[in-house]
Amino acid sequence: MTGDFRIRPLGDRVVIKPAEREEKTRGGVFLPDTATKERPQEGTVLAVGDGRRDDSGKLIPMNVQVGDRVLFAKYSGTEYKMDDEEYLILAEKDILGVIQV
Repeated sequence: MTGDFRIRPLGDRVVIKPAEREEKTRGGVFLPDTATKERPQEGTVLAVGDGRRDDSGKLIPMNVQVGDRVLFAKYSGTEYKMDDEEYLILAEKDILGVIQV
């Protein structure tokens, strides 16, 4: 279930493209760089692993899929930079929910 992405996560890992931070508020006020440097907590799933295995070896499928927009824990995962793009690799348990549109 990795789609066309070049990283294939293992087990219950997920590759996420974090959402871009807004540089201005809803009221139109532009925020300084220091205010927008905090890591976003939502993004789009680019690749998913096969899932984790339980104690008996049975594969437990993933609850997210490529293309899902998700909300994840603030300080979870590992940041990775490839081709000047930043990605986040994290365990499925660090995903708090799928954002419904």
